[in-house]
Amino acid sequence: MEAVEDVVIIGAGIAGLATSLGLHRLGIRSLVLESADSLRTTGFGLSLWTNAWKAVDAIGIGEILRAKHHKLSGIVTTSVTSGITTSDRPFTATEAQFDHEVRCVNRKFLLETMENELPKGTIRYSSKVVHMEIDGRFKSIHLADGTVLKTKVLIGCDGVNSVVAKFLGFNKPAFVARSVVRGISYFEDGHGFEPKVMHFFGNGIRYGVIPMDDYAVYWFFNFKPSPQEKEIEEDPTKLKQFILSNLGKVSDKIKEMYQKTELNDMICSQLRFRPPWEVLWGNITKDNI
Repeated sequence: MEAVEDVVIIGAGIAGLATSLGLHRLGIRSLVLESADSLRTTGFGLSLWTNAWKAVDAIGIGEILRAKHHKLSGIVTTSVTSGITTSDRPFTATEAQFDHEVRCVNRKFLLETMENELPKGTIRYSSKVVHMEIDGRFKSIHLADGTVLKTKVLIGCDGVNSVVAKFLGFNKPAFVARSVVRGISYFEDGHGFEPKVMHFFGNGIRYGVIPMDDYAVYWFFNFKPSPQEKEIEEDPTKLKQFILSNLGKVSDKIKEMYQKTELNDMICSQLRFRPPWEVLWGNITKDNI
């Protein structure tokens, strides 16, 4: 089967859906291909800063997100070796800076909001791309189910394992030799934290706690695993115990927040990246790709 589309976007993550929704607001239809059989809502929180709020306002979902997430007033940094606060900086304006709008957004809610704002049928699930080629002025996209799509414009928003990046000649993403555990903790009676980003550093560990609303708190825990610790990344129980034993000198409230997180509300990932010079000097476009 062969079909022709004006614009095809590969990947129904945040970038893909935001791109499609931006085009939709301009009256341009696009088709989003997603290899999974439904919206992939893994992950928990995403801190959106001032420029990001300009972007979500431009695609028409800013007020929907603001209604569900608290505005954060500042960022506090604490040493886990001494327990001493080393920095407490507000996001409000001073003579040297502008006001910042910062909120930690529930990633699942963000994705579902964008999906709901798109016309029905924009996202095509179970559409794994296995091959691409330039076919005259069209780009041919071959899917695992045998379907071939032709498109005038192809946009890759398919993450670190991007088939589009591979087609453009990019190298594989590099590991940074660090892993991060991300999670969310819920408090039925309210968490009581101030609306601030809380960062903790020391002993090769970096972690953060960020309130999303009155009841949910997003957190992350960044570490460099030793060869012996690599095996715990696949075991949530051992992983949680590892985190609890490495929090350092922090308040009991912070420890409680990590302690009460359910095992299915946390996920561990190895961090990967593309060198910035590859993006700046590489072939990020080829014809209309």
